Order: sequence, then structure tokens, then C-alpha cells
Amino acid sequence: MAPLADLYHLTMAYGQWRAGRHRLPATAALFFRRAPFQGGFALLAGVAEGLRGLRAFRFSATDVAYLRSVLPTTTEDAFFDYLATLDTSEVTVSAMPEGSVVFPRVPFLQVKGPLLVVQLLETMLLCLVSYASLVATNAARFRLLAGPDMKLMEIGLRRAQGPDGALSASKYSYIGGFDSTSNILAGKLFGIPVGGTIAHSFIMSFTSLEEVEPRELSPLAGGQPVDLPALAESWLRRNFQGLLDTYCVKRSGLPNFCAVALALHQLGYKAIGVRLDSGDLAQQSKEVRKVLRACGAHFQVPWFETIPIAVSNDISEQSLEEFSREGSDIDVIGVGTNLVTCPLQPTLGCVYKLVEVNNSPCLKLTEDEEKMTIPGTKTIYRLYDADGHPFMDLMALEEEPSPSAGQELVVHFLGQLGEASTVIPVTVECLHQTYFRNGQVREPLPSLLEVRNHAQVSLSQLHPAHRQLHNPQPYPVAVTEKLHHLLAELQEATQ
Repeated sequence: MAPLADLYHLTMAYGQWRAGRHRLPATAALFFRRAPFQGGFALLAGVAEGLRGLRAFRFSATDVAYLRSVLPTTTEDAFFDYLATLDTSEVTVSAMPEGSVVFPRVPFLQVKGPLLVVQLLETMLLCLVSYASLVATNAARFRLLAGPDMKLMEIGLRRAQGPDGALSASKYSYIGGFDSTSNILAGKLFGIPVGGTIAHSFIMSFTSLEEVEPRELSPLAGGQPVDLPALAESWLRRNFQGLLDTYCVKRSGLPNFCAVALALHQLGYKAIGVRLDSGDLAQQSKEVRKVLRACGAHFQVPWFETIPIAVSNDISEQSLEEFSREGSDIDVIGVGTNLVTCPLQPTLGCVYKLVEVNNSPCLKLTEDEEKMTIPGTKTIYRLYDADGHPFMDLMALEEEPSPSAGQELVVHFLGQLGEASTVIPVTVECLHQTYFRNGQVREPLPSLLEVRNHAQVSLSQLHPAHRQLHNPQPYPVAVTEKLHHLLAELQEATQ
């Protein structure tokens, strides 16, 4: 996977190699500067793929031959020989567990190793983590808006940015809280539950009941096969309503669905549900539910009133807010374009910055404090209050002792670095775990379902003020007194 890099990284690698700096120990941190979708948090995803990419990192003979063809002809042959020996056997990676809630400017992944290798890993890790975290966060927002009981189905395969984007969207929307996908390849590869309904074209492809074949269906309990279309027609003549809105919900879709569902019931089967795909979905769902209840009561079929009602049709966050505001009888929501393409924010804007080289902390200093990096190899702690809510993330230098529950801590909040504050956590959690060392993943990675469950727990722990999707209360991030002094010294030295 080594060629998943930008050309300029190879140019820099050559410069480091010629300067004899390529083996200097270095640390890089991966983080984002602003929470996506004008919210307050993101959901970390793509860590497992990043670790697999690290494990596979190497330049094959064909890779080296290709690089010879694109780098300047003056590039020394010995550099290409060196590239052929590279791997990640000297790289260590620590990260927050996949599915964790993460906040701006807090490194969620840290890479240590030889300078040249650390820099070559930048693009690959950004590529594998950025979109994954963005779509997982987008899915989490839909889940928070829909509530815990609504079934959410990802249906964005045809709208995604190519097959790779579609598979990633299916995988990471599941982590974010969706229940299933329409993408059968994602189901096969990742074990995600799959589901779906039918399209308008299926209904439109029939012009009369005479075209329906086969017509007969045996009762579930056994017995002689029955002509199902004829049985449905007999129920339809009793005057009472797949996809309901190919033609007209009230005059066509609903009466015909009820007739078929009652015919199936007579043979011992249950209809799976209905889908609405146009018009005022919330209002229609209430009208459909009213008819289903009346039909079930009239014909003494109790399960009729609980037939699931699914909706689709360019569902967005605004759609879910409207469903909640107006009230609805919707059970299942299919989301495609507005989930997989993340139109409200097409990129998370993750960055990968050197924070230490040759055991010396380093920083990027700009007039914009938000773009200034925090120097040094760090350990990240999450501090919790008495109610079990995280109230602050604390960055400390790696060599500092771990803070303890009940300990009074002197901290400096980002954005207020000139002022010291004191906090006393009830619980302290060290967020980073060492996942990769000596070229190998150190421990079995959690399953997709385990990551999904961790994500939901992480979200549930957030204080409602930090979890709300619009105008959230900013989540505090701070540095220790020692890290604050280091930052001040480096700022003074570089001015």
C-alpha cells in the first residue's frame, strides 16, 4: 500500500535521505481543527483500515520501477535501493478506539518512527480515516435526530462517489448507527444486515393481473395451492389500501396493498411492510396507519396496525426534524444522497502534523491560533464529572505522570492559553491505546458490530449540551501546565 502517497512526499523523502536525516526519530499527530456539520464532535472511524494499511506498507519492485520513471533522472540509484527495504517494523501507532467521540485539535492517532517513514504514511492515513470519520459522524447525526427506536437504512449505493466510496459509506454509516444497508456487497464483505423494498419500475412492468406468474401460493400450514391474485381481488371487492405511490397512494396503492396483505393473512403469511417515496411523508404515514388500523380492526387482523411504514425520497437532517415536529407513524427511514455524499460538508479536514523530531518538540506557528499545532509526543486524557459525562479532554506530554481521579489539576484551555484554571475529575480515562508496533497490529481488532456499539455508548455519555446538533456548547480542550510552558517557550523562540 506504499504507493498511496502524494508525489511530494517522495520528493521530501529524497531530500531527507540525502541530508542523512531520514532515520531521525519523529512523531506525527492526526487531528481535525473544526467539528463537522457545525456540530461539536466527530465520530472516529477508519482506524482498522489505517492499521491494515500500515501492516501492508512496502515498496514492491514494480513500485520502485514506477518511481524511477516519475522522479527526476538525477535521483540517485541508492535512494531507490533504500526504498525497496522500507517497511513499518520501526513504527509505533497509538490511537483512540474506533467509534470514539473525538473533538477538534485533539490528536486521535499518533505515529512514531523514522522521520522518512512517518512522513510517507501521511496521505494514506488521512485518506483512510478522514472520509470514514466524516460519514460515521453524518450517520450519527441522523441517528440522534431519528431517536433510538427508528430503523435507519443506508440506500446510497447509486449516489456515492464510485464503488469504493459506496462501500465505505455502507460500512461507516453502520458504525454511526444505521441498522442496515441496501448494498449487498457491503453486506457480504462486512456482515452488515441488508434489506430493501422494490422500485417503481417493478410495478410499472406489469399492466394486468393476467401477467402475474406464478399465480399460486400454498398455505403456510400446508394444503392445496391457491390463486393469490384472484384471492386478493376478492378481498379488494370487499371495499377497503410494496411501494404505495407509483400511481396514487389512497386510490390505488393502499387498497391494493391491503387486499394482498389480507389474502396473504388468509394463507398464513404476514406482509412485511409498505414504503412511501413522494409527497408529504409524515402526513401520508399517519393516513396510511389510520387505514391499516381500521382494516385490521374490521377484519380482526391485529398485526395489521403494526405493519412497518418505510419512507425514502432525498431524506435529510431537515426531513427528520420535520417528522419529529409534525409527528409521524414512520417506522423505517431510507437515507441515500444526504448520507453518503455528506453535502453539508464534503470533507472533515483532517491534518497530519509533525510534533517531534529527533526528541525535540516542534510546532507550526501561525497568527491563527486554530492552525497552530501543539508540540510534543502526547498522552490524551478524558475527564468525567460525577454524572458520568466527559467534561474536558486534557493533552499532556508523554513523560508526565497520569492524572488521577479526585486530583486537583492545573490546566490551560485552548483559546485561553494565558490563563490557568483548576479542575477536579471524578474519573480519568487514558484515550490512546498502542495498536501497532514492530510492523504488526498488537491485538485483535474489534468487530464492526463492537465498534458500532462503542460508538453508541460514546455518544450517549456526552452531555446533551455538547451532543446537540445545532449551536452546541463548545467542548473544552486543555493542556497541562508543563505542556503550556513548552508551547510558550517554543513560540518565543520562533518569533
